[in-house]
Amino acid sequence: MDLGLAFSFPFQDKEWVKKVAIAAVIFIIPVIGWIIVFGWAIEITRRVIRASEETLPDWNDFAEYAMLGFKGFLIALVYSIPIMLLTVPVSFLGLFDSDLGGAVAIISLCASCISFLYSLVLGVALPAGFGILADSDNLADAINPSKIFEVLRAAPGAYVIVLLGGFIASIVSGIGVIACFIGVLFTAAYALAVQGHLIGQAYNEASKAL
Repeated sequence: MDLGLAFSFPFQDKEWVKKVAIAAVIFIIPVIGWIIVFGWAIEITRRVIRASEETLPDWNDFAEYAMLGFKGFLIALVYSIPIMLLTVPVSFLGLFDSDLGGAVAIISLCASCISFLYSLVLGVALPAGFGILADSDNLADAINPSKIFEVLRAAPGAYVIVLLGGFIASIVSGIGVIACFIGVLFTAAYALAVQGHLIGQAYNEASKAL
C-alpha cells in the first residue's frame, strides 16, 4: 500500500484540473450527480486493479459511471440498514413524555456507541465490496458478506489503511470550505479520487493473498 501515491496520483495527469473540476460541477446535481461522481471514483478503483496507465478517467462515459455509482450506492444502502433499524426506533422514543427521559438517554447513548462501532466496520467492509464491484462488475458478489469477509481476511491491514486514508481525505475535503462552495466540491471530488485509488490498491493486496 502506498498512501502517498493515492494522494499524489491525480497530479500526474496533465488534465487533472479539468477532470476534477468537471466532477465538482457534477457534484452540484443532487443525488444523480453524486452517484455519477461516485461511479467515476469506482472507475478509478477499476483502473488501479487493472494497472491502467491512465491516471484519471475521462468524462466520456456518463452512463457507465452512473451505473457503477448506482451499484455502489446499493451496496452502501444494504449495509447501512442495521444502523437505520437501530437509530430510527431510538429517535421515535424521544417523542415520548419526559418521564422516559432518563431511559431514552441511556438507550440513545448505547445506540450511538453501537452505531459508531458499526460505522468503523463499514469503513473497512464497504471498500472491500466496492473493490469486488470494480473488479467483477458483479453486484451480487459485491454485496455478499462471505465474499467481502474473504477479501478483508486476505489483507486486513490494507483496509485499515484505506480507513485511515479516507479520514485524511475527508480532512482535505473540508479544506475546500476556505474557498467557499465550489472549493468544497473540488476538494470533495479530489478526496473521492484518492479513496478510489486506495481501494484499488487494497484490493490488489488482497488478491495477491487469495
